[in-house]
Amino acid sequence: MAKAPKMTFVCDDCGQDYPRWQGQCRCGAWNSLVEMRLSASKSSTSRSSVLGYAGAVGGGSKKLSEVESVEAEKRLTEIGELDRVLSGGLTTGSVNIISGDPGAGKTTLLSDLVARMSQSMASLYCTAEESLSQFKNRVNRLKLNYNEDNLFLLSETSVEAIIEELEAKQIKFAVIDSIQAVVTDAANGSPGSPSQVKTAAQAFTQYCKKNNVTMFIIAHVNKNNEIAGPQTLVHIVDSLLHIDTNDGQIRTLRANKNRFGDVDTVGIFRMSERGMLSVDNPSEIFLSGSTTESPGSTITCIRKGNRNLLLEIQCLTTETESEFPQRVCVGLNMNRIKMLTGILRKHTKTKIYHDTFFNIVGGLKIDESETCIDLALVTALLSSLNDFVVPRTTCIMGELSLNGDVRPIDSGVPRVKEAAQHGFTEIFIPFRNYHKTMEGLGAKITPVKTIHELLELIH
Repeated sequence: MAKAPKMTFVCDDCGQDYPRWQGQCRCGAWNSLVEMRLSASKSSTSRSSVLGYAGAVGGGSKKLSEVESVEAEKRLTEIGELDRVLSGGLTTGSVNIISGDPGAGKTTLLSDLVARMSQSMASLYCTAEESLSQFKNRVNRLKLNYNEDNLFLLSETSVEAIIEELEAKQIKFAVIDSIQAVVTDAANGSPGSPSQVKTAAQAFTQYCKKNNVTMFIIAHVNKNNEIAGPQTLVHIVDSLLHIDTNDGQIRTLRANKNRFGDVDTVGIFRMSERGMLSVDNPSEIFLSGSTTESPGSTITCIRKGNRNLLLEIQCLTTETESEFPQRVCVGLNMNRIKMLTGILRKHTKTKIYHDTFFNIVGGLKIDESETCIDLALVTALLSSLNDFVVPRTTCIMGELSLNGDVRPIDSGVPRVKEAAQHGFTEIFIPFRNYHKTMEGLGAKITPVKTIHELLELIH
């Protein structure tokens, strides 16, 4: 009598497997265990698919002096913001994942990238989600420049067939669209299941490391804007890039993992009919460009990764027509706004019985951890409420504490330098951020200690 196939239960969130079903996984997810059937062939491939992502299976241990030192080779993609996020270009032989919401621009960006790479090496774009004619239409619409002899297109879902094509065409740069749509014979489950995603990623990584192939893999995200599937996928690859979709046409690219560079760099793109265009001077986008001074507008400097960006905060207050005043924020955290209005009521005796609307020019979304905009927010609110104008040559930055004190912010000197380079003549900063090197930048530096001191200087 044939032995019944063994069953296991795999977590959809982290990929952890269990011999029997249980309500909660060790990662904390509830009802995430999915029943999987283990095939007999899986054990024969488990060693080669698990050991050594670099492809070096066996060989024993070595002394450090016996290991050959090889410097990672970087290649510029000529996409300025992508090169910035990758810390100087694309690392040869690396495997990279790029994720983002539907419509964020993943396929658009990588279509441009594979066309550029085909100018110097054999490149392949494998799509498991659309037809080849759709890809060709996109290339024509974006008017991409490519080498006809070096650019190959493939519509395939089998991992083994994709690797055979990479070997046959001697591909050196490849894009897989997407990891949730391909399947491998070395694992069970449907496309996108934890076992399929993990095993497919391991197979691609091993091939790329053995053959010095550079690869980009597109990954879907879940409702929490995180990569769908097992978290082991993140540990397999060399870098993890994520595209954030802001309101409007602005896209921000961030490296959440990078074995060959920094993870605190952010790239700014603008989505247009010509594709994802690098924004060399993001501050120009986030400033309205208006020369008319009006109440309710202030300019501050935030920090995205290791970049300083100037942006304009706008506030509009109107008399309420209902029993309860409205609070509307676009690109800002509502809890932060509520806290700041409470500080104003307590320490400045400001009563806000108005509908209040906040907006960030350019459609950028501000992280809740970015507290340096506190002073600019309250200044914009009071400017609109009391109908006074803050000059457009003034930049305000600083965190506001619950007792009304102005707290210092990180990277104060680089922020001040960024504002001075853009022609701001007066810059308000926290008192504890003041440094004598700021005086030689051509702008008046005004340190403040409390919210009262700021309002006396501005009003």
